[in-house]
Amino acid sequence: KLAAECQSAGYPGTLIPYKCDLSNEEEILSMFSAIRTLHQGVDVCINNAGLARPEPLLSGRTEGWRTMIDVNVMAVSICTREAYQSMKERNIDDGHIININSMNGHSVVPQSVVHFYSATKYAVTALTEGLRQELREAKTHIRATCISPGLVETGFAFKLHDNDPERAAATYESIRCLKAEDMANAVIYVLSAPPHVQIGDIQMRPTEQIS
Repeated sequence: KLAAECQSAGYPGTLIPYKCDLSNEEEILSMFSAIRTLHQGVDVCINNAGLARPEPLLSGRTEGWRTMIDVNVMAVSICTREAYQSMKERNIDDGHIININSMNGHSVVPQSVVHFYSATKYAVTALTEGLRQELREAKTHIRATCISPGLVETGFAFKLHDNDPERAAATYESIRCLKAEDMANAVIYVLSAPPHVQIGDIQMRPTEQIS
């Protein structure tokens, strides 16, 4: 559906959807294999998937914690590894790996339902810097960047508050939130930087957001 919308809107390029459960390593590897077969490989990898479950540290369910770890940390790491290997085997020296992080990866807000989520995003902060260092050690010019947004109007709150859709909707009604287009513009800015410039992290939030 999204691919058709992009085509009808006249956007340049082609969106090719591929179904993949990012909590399943076999499916991730299958996706990268398909990309290799159909499109040679990956030059830019944007790790965008992320979710939060309402599981506090004192009373949360292990299942919810594990889901966040699998998607927010493990999938990012697996996709990063596979993207780098794809670049390496094709001698791509100017690739880019962008992790969509969160302001929650830089500060812990007093909301118990997002404390574990925040921990996974702190992990993304550390993983991105670790990746930058390893890419330097490998003597490549591949770059690594975080983009850390505050409140973006997506389906995120509806996943977090899946038992209370009214509360989820209210999340996006209290202030003028960031939009998907704002995130896309940040990605374009990062990719447009000159080869000798590596942007480590863009922290961005709605002007009206307090935390």
